[in-house]
Amino acid sequence: MTYKFYGGVHPPTFKTLTSDRPIKRVYIPKKVTIPLSQHTGSPAEPVVAVGDSVKVGALIAKQTGFISSPVHAAISGKVTKISHSPTPTQGRALSISIESQGDEDQEFKGHIPLGGAPNLTESEALSKEELLAIIRDAGIVGLGGAAFPTYVKLSPPKDKNIDSVILNGAECEPHLTCDHRLLLEKSKEILKGFEIIVKILGVKDAYIAIEDNKLSAIYAMERAISAYSVQRTAYSIKIVKLETKYPQGAEKQVIKSVLNRTVPAGGLPMDVGCVVQNVGTAFAIYEAVYFGKPLIERCITITGSCVKEPMNLWVRIGTLLEDLKDSQGGFLKEPKRIVVGGPMMGIAQYTMDVPIVKGTSGVLFLSEDDIDREEESVCIRCGRCIDVCPMGLVPTTLMYHVKKERFREAKDLGIPHCYECGACAYICPAKIPLLDYMKLGKAMIHP
Repeated sequence: MTYKFYGGVHPPTFKTLTSDRPIKRVYIPKKVTIPLSQHTGSPAEPVVAVGDSVKVGALIAKQTGFISSPVHAAISGKVTKISHSPTPTQGRALSISIESQGDEDQEFKGHIPLGGAPNLTESEALSKEELLAIIRDAGIVGLGGAAFPTYVKLSPPKDKNIDSVILNGAECEPHLTCDHRLLLEKSKEILKGFEIIVKILGVKDAYIAIEDNKLSAIYAMERAISAYSVQRTAYSIKIVKLETKYPQGAEKQVIKSVLNRTVPAGGLPMDVGCVVQNVGTAFAIYEAVYFGKPLIERCITITGSCVKEPMNLWVRIGTLLEDLKDSQGGFLKEPKRIVVGGPMMGIAQYTMDVPIVKGTSGVLFLSEDDIDREEESVCIRCGRCIDVCPMGLVPTTLMYHVKKERFREAKDLGIPHCYECGACAYICPAKIPLLDYMKLGKAMIHP
């Protein structure tokens, strides 16, 4: 039986703009700017200097702690700058700029620098420890948005008793279809990556969760499972069809919908015996284990009313938005707002000189007509924000405490548990920017 979570909203999806567009590889940038803090945890530390020549896939920054992740060169070229540069998520961060000198080979050759084994038909020949080392050294992080180092997530404490793993293919954010396309085009590879995840965790129950507006992806994964010759005696893989609802793809909501388990306030999925991984992460794991490929590129959705040809693209990490725009032949009309991510949880940018990072799932180029400029009015106490909050919070009460700078009271009422899905602001008839108040309150509690 599949259970439902309470709350959530049903915004227009706009996914038909790109859901039928195969993933293209049309552009390799001549320069990249790669932040050293594009993952949860401590920033990576440079191991190259200005003037050094690097090859695509080479290590350019090492991890600096257990919760950290190394960074690799996305193109071959010369290191031209190591300085603080704009990022799409956190203002400015130390970054490494690389420029192609024009004659380098920009294709990753798959020469197995990380200890992987491309000729293996299965991953059973590698131990759990070897697989974790490959994932760690490849710089793989969660590609669903949080960018938490994957090897850490796959190394839960022994007392957590993990019995289930969920591959998250919900992709509930409007406009974004990169996960959908991966499920269609890379179903076998994703399944192999998922097998590696299952082996590392040693679980008996494995699930692939996909929203019911992606039936083609569900059928593709069903065919991949049927065609896969491995006889699974220790575990099973089940596909779970989820109700199309936002924010269905959030970890806690996926766990509730698939397993009917509630992650406690302030807790993690491992606290209820579960680990959740994104489909893009599973594909990256496959490439690292079978081809020794570090995380130097990812699939993203480029869309919006200003884009001439909305599409799904393979994009090198560090590609600047300005260069990405030029690769698409410019705009139909000048965008009034540029959002990295989806329209619900994405972050508006003030410059095009920000790079694609590991956690970037899409870029929206929106026109004036796409932007809701209705003025904020007085709260009418309708309670809709309470009804849709997936965490069971009371956004209007939290807003009043934040307005009055009563941050301790806001903390006591649960504002740290808001994961900023934006459902409250979307549904509010008074157009109160509730999400902005949630972010402010959380920032003041955890500066």
